[in-house]
Parts: sequence; C-alpha cells; structure tokens
Amino acid sequence: MSTPARTLFDGFRKTRALVVGDVMVDAYLWGRVDRISPEAPVPVVQVSDRSERLGGAANVALNLHALGATPIVASVIGQDAAAERIATLFGQAELSTEGLMRSSHRKTTIKTRVIAGHQHIVRVDDEQDNELTATDEDALVHLVTMLIERHRPGVLVFEDYDKGVLTIGGIARITAAAKAAGVPVAVDPKKRNFFAYSGVDLFKPNLKELREGLKVDVAAGDREAVRQAVARLEQRLGNATSLITLSEHGVYAHRGGEEVALPAHKREIADVSGAGDTVIAVASLCLAAGTDLHTLAAWANLAGGLVCEHVGVVPVDREQLLRECELLATAKA
Repeated sequence: MSTPARTLFDGFRKTRALVVGDVMVDAYLWGRVDRISPEAPVPVVQVSDRSERLGGAANVALNLHALGATPIVASVIGQDAAAERIATLFGQAELSTEGLMRSSHRKTTIKTRVIAGHQHIVRVDDEQDNELTATDEDALVHLVTMLIERHRPGVLVFEDYDKGVLTIGGIARITAAAKAAGVPVAVDPKKRNFFAYSGVDLFKPNLKELREGLKVDVAAGDREAVRQAVARLEQRLGNATSLITLSEHGVYAHRGGEEVALPAHKREIADVSGAGDTVIAVASLCLAAGTDLHTLAAWANLAGGLVCEHVGVVPVDREQLLRECELLATAKA
C-alpha cells in the first residue's frame, strides 16, 4: 500500500542531483586501547582494521544515491595516489566520475580518523586548502555548466568544506548557470564563503556556522534569538529558505512568512560525523520535489539523527528513513 511518504520517496528515483564541492577520502584506523604510551600521556591504539570511504561532497552523493536519486559530483582533486583511490571508491559506489577534474595544483584531501571501540581518538588531516587557480576555476565552471546542460538536474547542491574548490567567483558563476537553467540551488556552507551564496533557494548552516557567519552569540535553545539571527541572515543573503541544524535542539526552518521548529529525536548517538551531509541530501531532494517546509525540515531532521547512530561517516538507510517518515506522518495525523 502506497503512502504519501512512499510516493515522495519513489519520486526521488527520478531526480538527478548535481553536487559541487570538496571531495575527500575518509580513512579509518580501527582498533582498541589497552594502555597509555610510556613516551607521552596518550593512548596506544592497537590497530585491527583499516578502511576508506568517500567524504565531503562525495558523501552527499552517497546519501542521494542511497535515497534512490542519481547524483553527479563536480570537484577538483589532485593528480596523486589519493585521487586514484577516490576514482576506485566512486566505481565501487556506482557513482559517475565524469565531474571529477584533476589538477597538478591540488592535493587530494585525506581525513584519517583513529577509532578505538566507539571512541574517536584523533583525526589527522592531510590536505591543502588554498583556493583554485584562475585556470582551474574557469575549467570547473565550464565543466559544471556542461553537466547542467547535459543532465538537467532537479537540484544543484553546493557542499562547501572550505578546502578551496569553491571560490567566490566560481560560486557566483555556477549559481547564475543553475538559475538560467531553472535549477534550484541548495547550500551546505562553511565559514570562508558564507555570504557568497547570494539568492540561493536553500541555505543550511549549522548553529556554529550561523554564529561565525553573523558574528553573533546565539543560544540553540533560544527560539527568538535563532529567529532574529535567521532574519539577519536572509536580509543579507537573500535566500528563499533557511534550514538551521541545532544539534540536540533539533532544527529551525524559515521560508517567507512560515517557520518550523522541530526538536531532535531521541537517539543513541555514536558519531555525528557526516550528519550534515545527510541533512543537505534529504533537504535538497525535498526542495527538488517541491515539498512544503515542514516536510523538508522534518525529514532532514530525522535523517540527520539516524546516521548519528553509526560510528564513522555512513549514508542514510533509505528504508529505515522511509519507515520513520511514515510513522511521523501517522503521529501528526
């Protein structure tokens, strides 16, 4: 028996989504801690396993793919061994590599997390975060414009990790290309380019990013303070919809004269890594489907909580999310 939620989820299968941003390798060292090092007061991790996953904009694509959509990722990576590993991981995940551009001016980002049991011990980042050269920026904009023309995506997602792939000029030119083609634009921002995303359709910072962008101290549990901060954000940015994730306080969404504030669902939190990627993936598909603001916020809120129950960066489970969305609709009725 079909439900309204299932009908919307089935519609995701017909959606193409173009994700533009920083792609990286999420590497893991898994092990256990039995002692403290005699050399320094730090734990000694006995490694039992190693693994690699796609991160950043590629993790948004994995979430979109898990939900049934067809994602295309556009990014600039290096001409190095890590870039080869990204290509291999894309193949294993059945993701297209047509949007991956390699540059001798870039170093492919690798984030290595050391995890003992369920405890995140340390993270080591091997990367460069300088902006693209003018030549690489031009090439990326040309590539994205070509992908928009070729695939006519239902939504374009900027996934910004402040690693330099997204520049102020590139953002403006890509946004203009999307708007000219009638493609809605969703953004998961970071600090460097926070106010570069002028006039987008959906802007999704977390509370820390909102505080840093506006340079104001906003308490997550203070609804009026959040409301005022979002009003300032929209006045300056001119975005149509705002979705603010508030960690254990849930989410706040605003569009026009409508606002939605939802509490977080009770979860056994194992790891918050990658939750923002899942939130923007679900919200973007709802944007492409033209859902109401409450549905967009509620489903994104659910999805972000679900992936926090797993250790490491993992995409959302489509069927589990669908069941919870259906239960939510039943409870609301």
